[in-house]
Amino acid sequence: QVQLQESGPGLVKPSQTLSLTCTVSGDSSTTNYYYWSWIRQPPGKGLEWMGAIAFGGNTYVSPTLKSRTAISRDTSKNQLILQLSNVTPEDTGVYYCGAALFCSTKDYSGYDYWGQGTQVTVSS
Repeated sequence: QVQLQESGPGLVKPSQTLSLTCTVSGDSSTTNYYYWSWIRQPPGKGLEWMGAIAFGGNTYVSPTLKSRTAISRDTSKNQLILQLSNVTPEDTGVYYCGAALFCSTKDYSGYDYWGQGTQVTVSS
């Protein structure tokens, strides 16, 4: 079994850079070929796929967020990292990390593992 845990600041000021970490624990041998994604949910809206990093290290980012988003990983710490620059109040929401065998950007039924999510509020 694999557990994902998101962490980061709950409050960020507009124009700042949001940095979130997803720590992966448990039996990682079953997830060697997974895609690790960041997904968010603004209040009152549906899930939005932000981007992913593949098992080989390639990254994929939503075109709508590409200019502001960087996804990386720290394999020594088993962590997935999200950086979202120049945030605005529209970036407020719950941020999740998830893992799937495919880089699924709209169908979330194939995600085998999810973190519990972390609330991020962008406000001055």
